[in-house]
Amino acid sequence: MARKISGSKKKKSEPTGGSRSEAHLPSRDEVLRYITENPDRSGKREIAKAFNLKAGDRVWLKDLLRELQDEGHIKKRRKKLMRPGALPHVVVLDIFSRDSEGTLLARPAEMDDDADIPPPIVAIRSQKRSAAGVGDRVLARVFPADDSDGPPYSGKVMKVFEKKKRSVLGVLARTKSGEWRLEPVERKQPELEIDADQLQGAKEGDLIEAEPLTRNKYGLPKGRVTEVVGSLKSEKAVSLIAIHAHEIPHVFPQSVLNEAENAEEASLSGREDWRKIPLITIDPADAKDHDDAVYAEADTDENNKGGVIVTVAIADVAAYVRSGSALDREALRRGNSVYFPDRVVPMLPERISNDLCSLREGEARPAMAVRMRFNAQGRKVDHSFHRVLMRSAAKLSYQQAQAAIDGEPDEKTGPLLDTILKPLWEAYGILRRGRAAREPLELDLPERKIVLKEDGTVDRVYVPPRLDAHKLIEEFMIQANVAAAETLENARKPVVYRVHDAPSLAKQESLREFLGTLEISLARGASLKPAQFNQILDRVRETEQEQLVNEVVLRSQSQAVYATENLGHFGLNLRRYAHFTSPIRRYADLLVHRSLITALGLGKDGLREQDEAQLAEYAALISTTERRAMAAERETVDRLIAEHLATRRGEEFQARISGMAGAGIFVQLPHFGADGFVPISTLGNDYYIYDETRHAMIGERSGLGYQLGDMVDVRLVEIAPLQGAMRFEMLSKPTKLPGSTKSFHKARRGRDASARRRGRASTRGRR
Repeated sequence: MARKISGSKKKKSEPTGGSRSEAHLPSRDEVLRYITENPDRSGKREIAKAFNLKAGDRVWLKDLLRELQDEGHIKKRRKKLMRPGALPHVVVLDIFSRDSEGTLLARPAEMDDDADIPPPIVAIRSQKRSAAGVGDRVLARVFPADDSDGPPYSGKVMKVFEKKKRSVLGVLARTKSGEWRLEPVERKQPELEIDADQLQGAKEGDLIEAEPLTRNKYGLPKGRVTEVVGSLKSEKAVSLIAIHAHEIPHVFPQSVLNEAENAEEASLSGREDWRKIPLITIDPADAKDHDDAVYAEADTDENNKGGVIVTVAIADVAAYVRSGSALDREALRRGNSVYFPDRVVPMLPERISNDLCSLREGEARPAMAVRMRFNAQGRKVDHSFHRVLMRSAAKLSYQQAQAAIDGEPDEKTGPLLDTILKPLWEAYGILRRGRAAREPLELDLPERKIVLKEDGTVDRVYVPPRLDAHKLIEEFMIQANVAAAETLENARKPVVYRVHDAPSLAKQESLREFLGTLEISLARGASLKPAQFNQILDRVRETEQEQLVNEVVLRSQSQAVYATENLGHFGLNLRRYAHFTSPIRRYADLLVHRSLITALGLGKDGLREQDEAQLAEYAALISTTERRAMAAERETVDRLIAEHLATRRGEEFQARISGMAGAGIFVQLPHFGADGFVPISTLGNDYYIYDETRHAMIGERSGLGYQLGDMVDVRLVEIAPLQGAMRFEMLSKPTKLPGSTKSFHKARRGRDASARRRGRASTRGRR
């Protein structure tokens, strides 16, 4: 088990006003203080135990906590109660300044869902060997501060990530007068003037990093080129921007490459021989690595009539990437592979990911396998894990496998149809019954794919069909992930869970108000289930509100993260869930593999004790690298599409309203998946107010407006390919919006009150 990490010598807060053996009803302030000072022990049962409340008093406590939640004093985060804006014990921080005494000050790199609450400040404690400084990103343990006059938290640095560079990333351009300029990728960064003797060989159109020099008294600040990243005219140039802007490690150190090249192929020693089991891989047609293989057969056990046995084999990455090795340190630093339209930045070198660990057709490969038995209703009866040597019987694409099942087998799938493919689909039919009974969240949000030309520019954007072959592999992988979490829990071994918390009460209330404008009700209470959201989605299916409601329901959901505390997976409606099926591209899965090896005695390359003690840190780190990858991937798509549309300024497009803010409307071009912005000042002569409840922008005089999900006509008026930004002009007229106008008048009153407050503040300033 992971050792409990103690970060502060300060004794945890004890309830005041009586001894622990003497029951009393605490005051609101005492409860709030306890929750503030004990964020890791703030569940309802723990609070009741702390104040020695008996059964009858616990009803009173439940009512008090609900009242505090309704008033916004506390919120429910997973299964704990916490103050809005409160931080967990382990968090990633950005150090932004020092106070007058030289103490480092930091803010959380990623805040939770409290957009209206400024991020709390953390004072970094002095350290004898502190390597952290202003501008660094660190992993830290944080604690409520003792001093009420200073920042609300103090922190102790656990790890300093790579130093943030002072350099500015941008493209080298030349003015008509012959001067060299750096046009920054990020709008917030300065444009630099670069003297010819500071170019370091860079040419016009190159993506470069430049270090700002001393600022001129007049004109632009000077800069010096520190690195020539590459030419934007070359292939795979656009993803380079995101890679450097987000500081994604993309070049493997030589020590890592040497270790990968010197790795020896795993043997049968210590493994079961599964080379005759006809496991097959089903992947995208262009997949270069294959980390999962599947097989299914009918269960012959008389006690499980109509049941099936499903086998999932996963590449045994732990056999090659040992804890503490150079390969392991680099994989943890990367956290995951990053997938761009024009390239992949892998977590592991190609020798490991595309060769030794790839379950290639006809080649013996080591694997971690799970054999699962399901009854005729799709409920898992039991499962077992095995460390094996396997040989893939076939490599198929999703389209190839689906075509065979649909009656169009080819030369490769024909011989496999009756013996392998049909049993797989029969097993999927049974597992689908279990999925239907489980009722996970069923959002319908199509995923777009970008196809590039040979020169790296956009050829076309399309929505690939969602095949049963995709769903089959997805459901098999989900069940394997559940089995991994269950095995580790039963063995009382540490787990890095994939957790997805239920929507916060604040988001539930916001969704409830919005649905009320469409005359759709949502039950109250903290125990909402995915099935209740599915009922709403079914009600609006094939109506004008379908896209809108899907979007709003999606926005109400919490973000999935990695954690060592089991909080369940709301979206999948599962009590326990861990990522096990993609260790080639996710470090979390490698950690789960190692835990299983240790728990089941499957070898000496399992999880070390020192790793167990650091699992909470690892979970926080890989959650951050996952968000980094998502942001980089999204920005690259935006830049590619903006470049694709750069010559179409002035053209009209049909767009869907994808978001709103006080400053204007965000729109998306469905055909391209590109996002742009319509400033509120360009909407017309009316005075528009953003109604958050209805997700609408409404004219104050006319009552007409625009709503999230509306299809509108827009004109492209400005485009900045380097930033991936586009500005549009709204051509569609505002329309009468469905539902109640109560929230609109509430928004208008709020706006009027804000204006009055600003007016009073302005008057005070003049006085």
